[in-house]
Amino acid sequence: MSRVRAIELRLVALPLVRPFRTSFGEETDKVCILARVETDHGVGWGECVAGAEPDFSEEFNEAAWLVLRDLLAPALFAAGDVEPEGVEAAFARVRGNRMAKATLVNAFLDAWLREQGRSLASYLGAERDRVPCGVSVGITPTTEELLAQVEGYLAEGYRRIKLKIAPGLDVERVAAVRRAHPDAPLSVDANAAYRLEDAETLRALDDYDLLMIEQPLHHEDLVEHAELAHLVRTPLCLDESIRSAADARAAISLGSCRIVNIKQGRVGGVLEARRVRDVCRERGVPVWCGGMLETGVGRAVNLALAAMPGFTLPGDTSASARYFHEDLTEPHVLAPDGTMAVPTGTGIGVEPLPERLAACTRRVERLEAP
Repeated sequence: MSRVRAIELRLVALPLVRPFRTSFGEETDKVCILARVETDHGVGWGECVAGAEPDFSEEFNEAAWLVLRDLLAPALFAAGDVEPEGVEAAFARVRGNRMAKATLVNAFLDAWLREQGRSLASYLGAERDRVPCGVSVGITPTTEELLAQVEGYLAEGYRRIKLKIAPGLDVERVAAVRRAHPDAPLSVDANAAYRLEDAETLRALDDYDLLMIEQPLHHEDLVEHAELAHLVRTPLCLDESIRSAADARAAISLGSCRIVNIKQGRVGGVLEARRVRDVCRERGVPVWCGGMLETGVGRAVNLALAAMPGFTLPGDTSASARYFHEDLTEPHVLAPDGTMAVPTGTGIGVEPLPERLAACTRRVERLEAP
């Protein structure tokens, strides 16, 4: 058991290699909160996957900062000596705010494992030391630019290409990519941009041999996803709709999806992500590890998660160079065979480089236990 003595919150910003556009907006910088947790005998890091605006999620950086500072940090200080599951229990009285919770759950777990000299991968029961990687391609200004990006990522070795789509920027672009790459593993992600009335458009995607259509409808509507599943042949995958193991159980029971994208930062941390995996594995539903443009801190957690049994599809665990000219940590590198090494050091196996962290920090606040 460990007691948290101090928590340092940092707002950091890293420019992206290229703008990343989805159906709900465009990002040119990765702006996120990092938490540094100090226990009696260790230090751990966690990354909040919330963004600058409440678009992908109702959580966003400024709100998450307040929740972390004014609610979660005091609860963690008051919890005293705890183990990782005890951190979740300490946060139980705060409803929702899973991204903020994940930040401290993961940071504490990192510190706790470092104290024990254990890696996150071994703690989770990872079965691989390398994981196959996919890449998410944002909406581009032109089809020609999309084709160029896809060509480049396939040349780098990525094992799955995911295309972001939106109404009016969907079937024709998917068709163009499929014509250029008839055998490439291809999926699409709508980020909840469509309605059930758009079923004909979504059904047209059946012609292009896609692995899945990810989150086509509203994130709160499992029933309409179940209806859509009967109208299209391509498997539906849920992302934003899956915020907990209970959500996964409900979605599978209703027939709302045949594949689940697990984002540990969205469901409350890596411990709940493992429970989501357990639910899906019990029901024979394949899962994969999604990404949120994480820095090297969050990506290290994702790699350990993706190495667990049950993760059968290449995840969005893209290399650091996919997003950043310089990452906060030593870069995660894609091998020519499209795999990436799972960190083997203690805890999450990486930590921010001090000079790089200082250069990227916009704000810092230190909290100490009373």
